[in-house]
Amino acid sequence: MIDTPYQPAGRGYLSPGTPPALGLKGIDKAFDGKPALVDASFSLEWGEVHAIVGENGAGKSTLMNVAAGVYAADGGEQTIDGEARSPRSPMEATAAGLGMVHQHFRLVQSFTVSENILLSLGRDSRIRTPAQAAAAIVAKAGEVGLPVDPARVVADLSTAERQRVEIVRVLLLGARILILDEPTAVLTEEEAKMLLSFVRRLARQGHAVVLITHKFREVAGFCDRITIMRHGKTMMAGAPVADIDEGEVARLMVGEALAVSERPRSHPGVVTLSVSGLTRKPGRFGQGLNALNFELHAGEVLGIAGVGGNGQEELVACLTGLSRQDQGSIRLGGRDLAGASPCERRQAGLRIIPSDRFETGLVRELSIAENLALTQVAKGNFGGPFFLDRKSMRRAAIAAIQSFDIRGASPERTAALLSGGNAQKVLLARELDAGMKVLVAHSPSRGLDMKATLFVRNAIKQAVEGGAACLLISEDLNEVLSLSHRVAVMNRGAIAGCRAIGDVTPEWIGALLAGHV
Repeated sequence: MIDTPYQPAGRGYLSPGTPPALGLKGIDKAFDGKPALVDASFSLEWGEVHAIVGENGAGKSTLMNVAAGVYAADGGEQTIDGEARSPRSPMEATAAGLGMVHQHFRLVQSFTVSENILLSLGRDSRIRTPAQAAAAIVAKAGEVGLPVDPARVVADLSTAERQRVEIVRVLLLGARILILDEPTAVLTEEEAKMLLSFVRRLARQGHAVVLITHKFREVAGFCDRITIMRHGKTMMAGAPVADIDEGEVARLMVGEALAVSERPRSHPGVVTLSVSGLTRKPGRFGQGLNALNFELHAGEVLGIAGVGGNGQEELVACLTGLSRQDQGSIRLGGRDLAGASPCERRQAGLRIIPSDRFETGLVRELSIAENLALTQVAKGNFGGPFFLDRKSMRRAAIAAIQSFDIRGASPERTAALLSGGNAQKVLLARELDAGMKVLVAHSPSRGLDMKATLFVRNAIKQAVEGGAACLLISEDLNEVLSLSHRVAVMNRGAIAGCRAIGDVTPEWIGALLAGHV
């Protein structure tokens, strides 16, 4: 259950005459000539948690990146604690008392927590050694009630642990204004509750917190005020959460009524993907696979439900050829994929929507046209390995941008500048091609707003109704139940049970997740 809204204890929120912690007025920003922010405004008070919501590409992260010095505004005014300030870099923003934790963490994975924070502190800090950094980390973590182990290597940390490191890092740098960009998008339900409870405590201590989110229940349960953005404009500025309902938020975010996503029409055909006795020994920190067995038919969606960390990532890695199984077989269209490379599996008709679209799906530094062409270059569709037909790549990218409604995009724009929803559309445009037989979709709507989620689910629906098979792996139970014809539950690296959607009950799923069946 999500907690009810709380009464903050900060000075600004309870004292109308106090200057705001952060003020943004008339902010304009364009990329490649395309407006991303148009006369946008935002005001954050001390002692409050302020939600900023909007669909992907609405400008909410861009506006906060302007506040944090990542982008320079083309026009407008900014104040921090009542003083006119326009940070030209994140370091300047941090020096002014503002820190941002981005959706995609910015840590050196091979370094320890202490080494990462020491790197951030810079030469002017009185903290000069890893030991001094470790002591400061322990003290700050204890002060705010956020456990962090300074000796751990970042690569060995879970997502939630890395997020805590980022938060402690910006607090150690002196931030009293904290911006969290989609902080719960990659967390489990329990981890999300712990993080948001921490955010409430931090505000009570007098900090000011901005929460960028798509989830209204987080807004209703943990935030004091809400700002809504659409198409780079501020549609509602700083309304008390108690005065607005979810329907009004959705209307202001999207500007139109949303259709309801429906399960694909079921016409199961031949077995397209067959997994038998799939076994993989557990790695140093991961979960192994324990004799997995399942079949997937053309024209159906098989949903894999389960709490994260129960072998889902390992299953995807084995299916795509990024990891080798120790035992068992994977057959696609009757072909044994043992020993097949990822490229050969793709040639056989396997496509993948990974759980992290930027980490393993797209190359941030490449353009949209280049990302769309990545899987086609090896086949000679855009010239040879030494000469790329960039005009053809550009034409294909323009067609994909139009077909998949990738908003604010151009073929030359780098993938790093895309919102989460538009980045996912680029992946869909690349993966849902004529040669696809099986789509492995891992958490395809994670971190997306309502409209982008509907787009993704409808794209999967159309592909399945066209004869493709989809293995849907998601920790979002609603997503699994909305799209699947059959549901399997994964627990401790094994399939604990599988049923047709008409026979699935919450009690059955809960018992399998808890290991009681």
